Amino acid sequence: MITLCHACGTSYDEAGEPVQCKICADERQYIPATGQKWVGFDTVKSTHTNKWAQLEPDLFSIKTVPAFAINQRALLLRTPQGNILWDCIANLDPATRSLVTALGGIHAIAISHPHYYTTMQDWAEAFDAPVFLHASDREWVMRDSPALQFWEGDSLEIAPSVTLLRLGGHFAGGTVLHWHQGPGVLLAGDILQVTPGKESVSFMWSYPNMLPLPGRTVAEMTERLSNVTFDRLYGAFEGQNILANAHDIVKRSGQKYIACLK
Repeated sequence: MITLCHACGTSYDEAGEPVQCKICADERQYIPATGQKWVGFDTVKSTHTNKWAQLEPDLFSIKTVPAFAINQRALLLRTPQGNILWDCIANLDPATRSLVTALGGIHAIAISHPHYYTTMQDWAEAFDAPVFLHASDREWVMRDSPALQFWEGDSLEIAPSVTLLRLGGHFAGGTVLHWHQGPGVLLAGDILQVTPGKESVSFMWSYPNMLPLPGRTVAEMTERLSNVTFDRLYGAFEGQNILANAHDIVKRSGQKYIACLK
């Protein structure tokens, strides 16, 4: 029986409810003041649905309603070589299965960091797709699966137009996806957190607990993006879309962040 952490959506496969969610016990997440709660995977599928939005002709967002756990969105990217699911949400209901299948299924799944692992094993099984995770974050996988592929280093091409880039920061294996489409698109999760005005991004070790990253880490992250071409950037949450000058915005944001620490 698959059980989900109510606070973060991470899935566990145990006979009874786990004593504690390892993801939430880490200081980058949190155990709610009301205590650890669990919910069955089938219960979530019967009480929630997924909302779709088309962000670009070949890019869709998938978000669960009503809000569940961290409330991030997944992004489905269509490429000539097959569809890529970027990040993951816990709810995989029948409608979502049908819609994804109608769009051509999933060629590969890639996830930015452990907070969005959720039910990646079930998505992989449903669509017979590999899941690419950075090896630095292997310890945060709570359910094994033959679909999991751990990669190392700072970049991995998973399709001719799609490259994963390890930036680190929020997690050691913190990853963004670079789509080589026109002037370039970056799918960032919250490795780069888009701010409400959409004119900057920020960098944190823990977002809910408001714990910052060292300036040297942010400098390394922005340096790794210095020669990456992208004009648009899509973040982890609904509405977090930077639709122009994203490369310059990330560069300026890194400089501002570092200056504020001096």
